[in-house]
Amino acid sequence: MSAILQTMKHKTSVFTRMIQENVFHIMAKFLPVIALIIPFLILYSLYPNTFEPVWTGTWKNRLGYVFFLWLFSMETIINWEELRIEKHKILSAKTAVIITVFFLPTIFVIFTNYLGLKQIIIDLSTQFNIRPDWAALMPLTIEYLVFAFLFAMIVFLEYGSRGIKGYSVSTFFLVIIGAIYAIDNIYPLGEFAPFQILVTPTATFAANILSLMGYQTRLDTKTIVPYLFAQNPKNPREYFGAYIDWPCSGVESLLIYTVTILLFLKKSDLSLKAKPIYFLIGAVVTYFINILRIVTLYTIAIHNGNWGVFHDFYGPFYSIIWIISYPLIIIGSQVLWDKLRR
Repeated sequence: MSAILQTMKHKTSVFTRMIQENVFHIMAKFLPVIALIIPFLILYSLYPNTFEPVWTGTWKNRLGYVFFLWLFSMETIINWEELRIEKHKILSAKTAVIITVFFLPTIFVIFTNYLGLKQIIIDLSTQFNIRPDWAALMPLTIEYLVFAFLFAMIVFLEYGSRGIKGYSVSTFFLVIIGAIYAIDNIYPLGEFAPFQILVTPTATFAANILSLMGYQTRLDTKTIVPYLFAQNPKNPREYFGAYIDWPCSGVESLLIYTVTILLFLKKSDLSLKAKPIYFLIGAVVTYFINILRIVTLYTIAIHNGNWGVFHDFYGPFYSIIWIISYPLIIIGSQVLWDKLRR
């Protein structure tokens, strides 16, 4: 009887230890994103309008963090079995470093928004000849880049080089957003010529579509930033005109598309021949969806709608919904093609 009890106790202890280890590993897998969720919540309490559908006077915002959380979740699910936490003693220097880095994003937010670091960044930006309106947005730019760096550090400390590879897309996404914001702050109003390549074709397509819809349009491409004017011929008081620079031309949505589709394609069973074809098809559709976004914005503005809210919040959802849906379309098309072949 005692032998049976000892066996049962041993099996129970083994089972309990297995559960504890599994719970520990599951919690540890979400440690990198928990380190960022805490500062995200602090920022939301301070600047809720940067997360919500309101007109803030700028297209730069913190909605990218929501998309980052989605990318992190996808990469965690896809790489669940491959991401093995490197073993080390709980009471070790490495553990102390991980704990320290875990709190660094929160410390950064506190220093930036409560202890004067935000103003220091703005003052330094002004000293480097960044215009005041854009210098005021440099703290947000630095924020994205710092979060990307610290997130990568936590991932590396937990998983080693496998972690950097496993979370390359979500990390790269934060870097891309920060880089786009930095370029626009340093070279505002379409001054960054390489990104302006897409602007004139985009504005031309938008003008042609608005003309087909019955609006009178005028497109001025004499300057580096095209100016598109559209008017309702039935009511001359209904009109709207705006300069279109590279942030509005689809560059941002194409970069987000590239980051997201790479996550899908690198794990898919598609052939090497099919992958670039699917990528190019999605890129073309992403580009024309952005043109549709511009046309919709003009239609709203011409008829005195709240185009500011659409510009800052609802408009980007055109591209985001497509980017999220496209991998599902690829999977569905593959299933349908397999059934047709059979």
